[in-house]
Amino acid sequence: MQPRIRSAPFTVAATLTATACLLTPAVPAAAAAPTQGHGHGHRFTPGAPGVGDRYFPLEGNGGYDVRHYDLALDYTPASNALVATARVTARATQNLSRFDLDLKQLTVSSVRVNGRAAAFTRKGQELVVTPPVGLRKGARFTVTVAYAGSPQPVQRPDLGRFGWIRTPDGAYVVCEPDGASTWFPSSDHPTDKATYTYRVTVPKGTQVLANGEPGGETTRGGKSTFVWHERSPMASYLAMLAIGKYTVQKGRTRHGTPVISAVAPNRADELKIIHEKTIQAVDWEEKVFGEYPFTSVGGIRVGVDVAFSLETQSRPIYGYEPDTATIVHELSHQWFGNSVSVRRWQDIWLNEGFATYAEWLWDEQHSGPTAKSAFDFLYERPESWSSYKELWLARKTGDPGPNELFTITPYWRGGMTLHALRERIGDRAFFALLKVWTRTHRNGNVTTEQFIALAERISHKQLDGLFHAWLYTKTKPTKW
Repeated sequence: MQPRIRSAPFTVAATLTATACLLTPAVPAAAAAPTQGHGHGHRFTPGAPGVGDRYFPLEGNGGYDVRHYDLALDYTPASNALVATARVTARATQNLSRFDLDLKQLTVSSVRVNGRAAAFTRKGQELVVTPPVGLRKGARFTVTVAYAGSPQPVQRPDLGRFGWIRTPDGAYVVCEPDGASTWFPSSDHPTDKATYTYRVTVPKGTQVLANGEPGGETTRGGKSTFVWHERSPMASYLAMLAIGKYTVQKGRTRHGTPVISAVAPNRADELKIIHEKTIQAVDWEEKVFGEYPFTSVGGIRVGVDVAFSLETQSRPIYGYEPDTATIVHELSHQWFGNSVSVRRWQDIWLNEGFATYAEWLWDEQHSGPTAKSAFDFLYERPESWSSYKELWLARKTGDPGPNELFTITPYWRGGMTLHALRERIGDRAFFALLKVWTRTHRNGNVTTEQFIALAERISHKQLDGLFHAWLYTKTKPTKW
């Protein structure tokens, strides 16, 4: 993600050269949870209502692992009316008597488990489902949820509006960190990745774009249905839709990855640069970070300006006119954040610090200021500088707080942490580390501790002091 609060006041090259929760009505209550299997003495217990992330205690769910979401959505832009069915395929990780899905908004009319009617109730953001029989550990099962309503955006103090955002001719969806559960029932935490199929029906003449690759379009009775497939595992916050009228351009990267770029009609003059810079950025990032991790790429410029752009998987959404730095930033997230995802939200610097440093590396390798110049510029600002306290004293880079994920500390100081590491271990070890990190943890989830351990293994240096100073203190560290 790249909020305006970060990108607008500070672009390295320019600076150096210039000096959401609505509760739905009551629904059928859950039946008593079964505690025994069919005569075999197996004990069945409820799945946890969250995965235990202390920033978002109720996001994600225990007792199962989602494998695939099949989302059938019928959307009317004029009224913002959504009628939907979500079919969730999962595997039980314990003997389940009942389980939760995250769903903050909208009204549920029915739930079926393995084709049979299931009891359900709502408790805050939790949709609590009791299947007619317990689900054995290791068993695959499907949950089909029929729901409807008018999805609304939600608000964060460090970000502004996100979730389902209406436009003059449709809507688009950006979900980081916990907006997926405002428009489809999910296990809404980065640790529960899954593949996706979207089947989105809209009025004829309206288009739909999403993650992954298109699977066809049909038109009948004044409505068109668009199918998209994201076949790589994806965290729920990276799920994306763009509904409206778009101009689309297609191409390929140097290594043959399909590129699909699109802009709203009032942003037509931005299409060429988004498309060309996407290809240029991915070609360069593959050299620095390793093989591109997904099966397509691109970018979408929506028709309304919002406060941030987001690295939605395979196809970032740009909420304002993107410059090269923004495109490089969002595309670097395909490696750092999307493929290699955080296990807990406090480690957001592993996403945003890396994407910030990607911008600095781009400048360094394209005749701009060096990454060291970017580091030095920030490090040498005086105490009278307006962002001094925000950068050095307000929060910890490696644990910024649940309401401060998208402040400058995980971004700027996160990028500076990487440069301090680079200076300590040298270029050879540092650039090897980037490729080993993305290759080893492709499509996985990671922690800061794992990154430190890998950095120490590759560099043969003790680095806990450096990382403690840069990530876990509210002071200005010595450089390296």
